[in-house]
Amino acid sequence: MSTEIANLTAPVTLTDGAKKEIKKLIQQQELGEDYGLRLGVEGGGCAGMNYVLGFDQKKEGDQEYMIDEITVFMHKAHGLYLAGMEVDFKDGLNARGFTFSNPNASSTCGCGTSFSV
Repeated sequence: MSTEIANLTAPVTLTDGAKKEIKKLIQQQELGEDYGLRLGVEGGGCAGMNYVLGFDQKKEGDQEYMIDEITVFMHKAHGLYLAGMEVDFKDGLNARGFTFSNPNASSTCGCGTSFSV
C-alpha cells in the first residue's frame, strides 16, 4: 500500500453491516488483490443518477481509499456527488440489500438507488 493511499480520507463511510457484507462477498467471489469496491454514479434512473456499487479494478482517473481493510475505488469526479454519503446493508424481513444515505441528493426515487442533485 502506498503512502498516498494511506493518507487519503474516503469521502464516504461504510457502516459495520456494509463492511461485513462486502468482506463476505469478496471472500465468496475469490477476487484478486487488484480488485476493490467501486463506488460511483452514472446517469440514468427515475431521478437522474444511479449509484454504482460493485467490484472492479482500478481505472484511469480513480482515487483509491482504504476503509477497514477494504480497497475502495472512486473516480475523482464522483466525489462531488458522493461526499458525506453513508453506505449501509439491511438484512431484514422487509428489505435486504445495500442502502445509500446521501446528504447531496436533493431528491431520491422510491427504490433508493436513483437520486438527483
